[in-house]
Amino acid sequence: MMQIMQTYGIVESVMKRAHNKSLWPRIEPLLAQVERPSRYINGEYGAVHYDAVDNDGDAGESDQAAAVASLLNVGLCYPASYELGQSNQALHILYDQVNQIEGIAAQRTFLPGEDLSARLREEQIPLFTLEDYTALCDLDVLGITLPHELVFPAVLEVLDLGGIPIRSADRTEDMPLIIVGGPASYNPEPIAPFVDAVFLGEADGGALQDILVSLRDMKAAAGDALPSRAQTLEALAQIPGVYVPTLFDAGKQQAPITRRVSQDFHSASFVPSCLLVPYAEPIHDRLTVEVRRGCTRGCRFCQAGITYRPVRERSADQIVATAVSGIERTGFDEVSLTSLSTTDYSLIEEVLMRLKRRFAGTGVSVSIPSLRVDNFSIDLARILADRGTGASKKSSLTFAPEAGSQRLRDVINKGVDEQQLIDTVAYAFEHGWHRIKLYFMIGLPTETDEDVAAIGDLVNMVLHTAREAALPSKRGGIQISVSVSTFVPKAHTPFQWEPQLLPEETLRRQKILQDAIPRKGVKLSWHDAEGSFVEGLIARGGRDIAPLIEEVWSSSQGAIAYVDNFDFSYWQTAAANLDIDLTTLINRTVDTTSSVVLSGAHKREVEESYPLPWQHLSTGVSIDWLRDEAAAAIAGDFTPDCASGDPADCSNCEACDNLDVDVRLATEEG
Repeated sequence: MMQIMQTYGIVESVMKRAHNKSLWPRIEPLLAQVERPSRYINGEYGAVHYDAVDNDGDAGESDQAAAVASLLNVGLCYPASYELGQSNQALHILYDQVNQIEGIAAQRTFLPGEDLSARLREEQIPLFTLEDYTALCDLDVLGITLPHELVFPAVLEVLDLGGIPIRSADRTEDMPLIIVGGPASYNPEPIAPFVDAVFLGEADGGALQDILVSLRDMKAAAGDALPSRAQTLEALAQIPGVYVPTLFDAGKQQAPITRRVSQDFHSASFVPSCLLVPYAEPIHDRLTVEVRRGCTRGCRFCQAGITYRPVRERSADQIVATAVSGIERTGFDEVSLTSLSTTDYSLIEEVLMRLKRRFAGTGVSVSIPSLRVDNFSIDLARILADRGTGASKKSSLTFAPEAGSQRLRDVINKGVDEQQLIDTVAYAFEHGWHRIKLYFMIGLPTETDEDVAAIGDLVNMVLHTAREAALPSKRGGIQISVSVSTFVPKAHTPFQWEPQLLPEETLRRQKILQDAIPRKGVKLSWHDAEGSFVEGLIARGGRDIAPLIEEVWSSSQGAIAYVDNFDFSYWQTAAANLDIDLTTLINRTVDTTSSVVLSGAHKREVEESYPLPWQHLSTGVSIDWLRDEAAAAIAGDFTPDCASGDPADCSNCEACDNLDVDVRLATEEG
């Protein structure tokens, strides 16, 4: 029988690989030649390995090989460094869930460092999985997470390093299926020629099992190999939430393809039973516990606010139990309670108090990623200020006003005002905090130079308030960090028809901002103007963006796959080679009407001179509702949060009806 082996500690290299395809003997000599070899040595605490043995341990080698070969071998790839990928909560959840399914083995792989990538190419060794050192080209399925658009070139690098032709049309029958999903998959058209299928939605809660069990059974029925690619893809296209570009193009899959959601997110089965503790220190070195999924605050620029609707919360009991058991099994000294808006969790104060009591005297802290100005209560501040709950160290508080002027905050439906922020800052600095982080955006629809300068005015007020409120002994250490991103219109949002700033205009507005921000006591940073431009180019691009991505990857010899190597000149050169005008391309989905027409129901009349490349894909949110929200933005009308508990606050986005799932709050449990 197959036996799952969960390894704790370093796995000796003498571990026998039953299928004899392990690349370890060829990889091991390279590790002394590269930085951070711990990224590649596997065997972390909690990692899962499959060895084929029988109960008596006397299975023959051929039997072992046959048993392992019968598994559906799945690679889970995060196309960035090990340190970044291991910080991704979704990877841990999916890794655990896939390995719970009988007859399916999940292994991880990441984009290796540039040094190892070069050595792999020199030695003609394909990129491999961590658990078993299997070449990616020998897998049955390679699932790739798309966390954001700028990783698209990295996907091509992973495929090429793994010995897999980058275009799906060039792959032979023995090549793995390439399935992508994740936050940047809601407009997959720019990467469609490179993948076999796209999964839309939340993979946990049954969707992933539907896909992989179907593939497992097809492999078993075909004699330990998947049937033809055409037959396999036709079967996948029948599964809700799976988009197969080639079949859609051929008229064999009908629109809309609607995202999947977890119907019972609150279920305990979503708590990973195996928690990985990495060797190399990840970017976020802590235990993460997802307390809430979805956010219906309705910020009109926010794609996640659309693609994770509706709000669903876990019970306080489950959150506390998960945090406690997770710390016991991993040894982390921090728990982060994660969601799109953790302070909106309906029982947040209760959960923090219970965790504070449970971890008292252990050195374990509890943190919240960011706070909302409009629900930062005095009681919550006191809990966070008390030792043992993460912010107890009073390291910093993080808020996102997003815009400097009230007019522009109304346009984006932020729902906070200046006085709320000032009152919050005053309270925080009176009670011992001395650092605060503020997040803003420039380039939002209808923004003027006065709106940009208003960011500086608001930061000035925050700094003045902090100095007035802080204890005399703390005033010298006051730090205000201001991070400013450039607005990027995203698919499936009310602002998907809005223009994006060109790099030259972004730089001009950044200069206005720089002149408006106080020189002393404030640290200002902003996103790269050209990087934001490329993100927007891909975010609303169509299938015709694919050759540009391929050309950029090829001409850079893979260097562009690494975030630190971003160089806009590669994109400019590739565009010139392909006779593409990037400036025209980025704003072709823009609403070209000369004026916005509002009716009593706030309908926005949009002239779609260029069809939206993603219009055959659905998040469950009505396109009419998106147009209503676009019109409400121009009017400065406020749309309430439908998770408030008041049925009157439902704005009829239609997500609940179309996805057959309702808002579920922890306060409604039991």
